[in-house]
Amino acid sequence: MVLECRAHVIRHMTADLQKGGMGLRACLLGLLALFVTGKCSYSPEPDQLRTLPPGWVSLGRVDPEEELSLTFALRQQNLERLSKLVQAVSDPSSPRYGKYLTLEDVAELVRPSPLTLSTVQKWLLAAGARNCHSVTTQDFLTCWLSVRQAELLLSGAEFHLYVGGPTETHVVRSPRPYQLPKALASHVDFVGGLHRFPPTSSLRQRPEPQVAGTVGLHLGVTPSVIRERYNLTAQDVGSGTTNNSQACAQFLEQYFRDSDLAEFMRLFGGNFAHQASVARVVGQQGRGLAGIEASLDVQYLMSAGANISTWVYSNPGRHESQEPFLQWLLLLSNESALPHVHTVSYGDDEDSLSSAYIQRVNTEFMKAAARGLTLLFASVSLPGDSGAGCWSVSGRHQFRPSFPASSPYVTTVGGTSFQNPFRVTNEVVDYISGGGFSNVFPQPSYQEDAVAHFLSSSPNLPPSSYFNASGRAYPDVAALSDGYWVVSNNVPIPWVSGTSASTPVFGGLLSLINEHRILSGHPPLGFLNPRLYQQRGAGLFDVTRGCHESCLNEEVQGQGFCSGPGWDPVTGWGTPNFPALLKTLINP
Repeated sequence: MVLECRAHVIRHMTADLQKGGMGLRACLLGLLALFVTGKCSYSPEPDQLRTLPPGWVSLGRVDPEEELSLTFALRQQNLERLSKLVQAVSDPSSPRYGKYLTLEDVAELVRPSPLTLSTVQKWLLAAGARNCHSVTTQDFLTCWLSVRQAELLLSGAEFHLYVGGPTETHVVRSPRPYQLPKALASHVDFVGGLHRFPPTSSLRQRPEPQVAGTVGLHLGVTPSVIRERYNLTAQDVGSGTTNNSQACAQFLEQYFRDSDLAEFMRLFGGNFAHQASVARVVGQQGRGLAGIEASLDVQYLMSAGANISTWVYSNPGRHESQEPFLQWLLLLSNESALPHVHTVSYGDDEDSLSSAYIQRVNTEFMKAAARGLTLLFASVSLPGDSGAGCWSVSGRHQFRPSFPASSPYVTTVGGTSFQNPFRVTNEVVDYISGGGFSNVFPQPSYQEDAVAHFLSSSPNLPPSSYFNASGRAYPDVAALSDGYWVVSNNVPIPWVSGTSASTPVFGGLLSLINEHRILSGHPPLGFLNPRLYQQRGAGLFDVTRGCHESCLNEEVQGQGFCSGPGWDPVTGWGTPNFPALLKTLINP
């Protein structure tokens, strides 16, 4: 086996030498990197599912000479120390609370070893990789190769062109697993651009409820409804005098339009100060039709976090062979000055992602937390928002957690509805809100007491075989997710629903709190969860009624988890009561 594999590699290197495509020195260095161990190859992502997501179709093999952009995740150092630093800067009882690291500090901590850097660079050079570029932390390396070179480099990979998604997106992916030389096992976590497909939207547009008469009623959630429910006044806006900023990120091949934002604010933003346009777009901003998801993110982040400078990460680094979410993570590792709050309406089923990928992405969230960034993710479950989710393992149904919602280093936002859909009343569970327990990440210490209380006191727990009670539990908080008005392509669209709506709303309110903290000389909130759980939901409306959907047997679509007093895995600690939340979080 080893001899056959070595002979295969030598054959291709010899051919490249004869064609003048590789220098002798590069060839020798590449061979050295390949063969310093006995076994020839290993698979970094053996548990990555190869099933084609619904709605995607292969158009066949890609031309061998077509160019690909692949991202190599290099093994980092000092991750245990990074974890302890995150805990120290995020825990209010720590003397290091709020003393965040700079990007340069993080780079110094996690930068791959000189051996890792040189081994990977020599290997890629020997393969003919070109136009390679790294990030400040030096733990990602993105290179261009032809399909032919990539398939030789990544044994087993076979690149196909696929089309799918609501916008008929084209992507290049491999339906087969790839292998790397065994010599790289301690140097490369995974290679991006081979398996993961773009996510689908979790939004739903529900039919408009029927109502007789409109006196004293509202006909859907707008900024004024949000501000009334969460007790914001006209003075609860950004001052325009700080360096405070916020951002949303989009990976769905959707775009927002400035004209839609202007029309939205004309219709719904007349009673509070707001900014007229997005301050910065990072990535490509398409010229076609706007998407509802992209429009929703921008319009409600900028109306909840009113008058605060806003960035939009719009399908950053888009190329058919790149993964937009991964490119966003690279951008976070390459910019020293970033918005303090980031809201992301994106998720995948945990079980659809490889262990190598999911653990490395979680480390990227640790890096962000160490720098004092607040990352909020929608508590989605697929397809669309579908409560606890469901899948079958060996013929037995189980709930299906989603990632990044299940990461212990992000704040996850669930969804609620008004008890009376036409009045600003108390909130109940929105049955589509995602939530549950991770099958990958153990329960972080900051939430152990809250989860134990829920498990011991809830009268309506699903069977224990359906969930991992010792896993990271989510969501952490919630906000309204039902019945939003959105302007897309100059058309006001009613009754848009999903945790993709609640996430930018909660993020915008945290940006307003950051504004007060900055004006008072305090650092921004940073990673919120340790403080949130220590304060046991102070400043939040506790949501105690309702359950989300799930499957509890093969025939019936039943209830999953139910809300109750305190924290629960449907609405977390609850929804924001802005004056009380500001009072709770303003002080160091």
